[in-house]
Amino acid sequence: MNILNAVISGIVATLIFTMILMLAPKMGMPKMDIVSLLGSMFGKPNQALGWMMHLMMGVIFALIYAFLWSNGIGAATWTSGLVFGAAHWLVVGVVMAMIPMMHAGIKSGAVQAPGLWMTNNGGLMAFMGGLAGHMIFGAVVALVYAAL
Repeated sequence: MNILNAVISGIVATLIFTMILMLAPKMGMPKMDIVSLLGSMFGKPNQALGWMMHLMMGVIFALIYAFLWSNGIGAATWTSGLVFGAAHWLVVGVVMAMIPMMHAGIKSGAVQAPGLWMTNNGGLMAFMGGLAGHMIFGAVVALVYAAL
């Protein structure tokens, strides 16, 4: 496992994934602004904190992917990345339902709770958008990691 390559691939994939989320409304999808959701987690909205948290999580997941690949679970290929991204979304989507327990903005009523797989924010379209975004994230992690 190459830690530096995993970190770089996680940053690149997270930037691409976040840009796709920002463009989602232009593609007929619901607004899926994870940066703002994370940035308002501790009170006053802070975009820099949201970006930092999202990039950090992307790096952590890329490290997990690289660790699994280096231990023979899948490989750094786009197909494996798609599968890892889908599994990633299934786990993260459940965590979305638990965010209200620790999110100051949701507790105060200033921010809407995303719900299970962000379905409070667009139903099936939000679920599918999140799934597609995480699959793209996984594929980009795999392709960048393999290229480095």
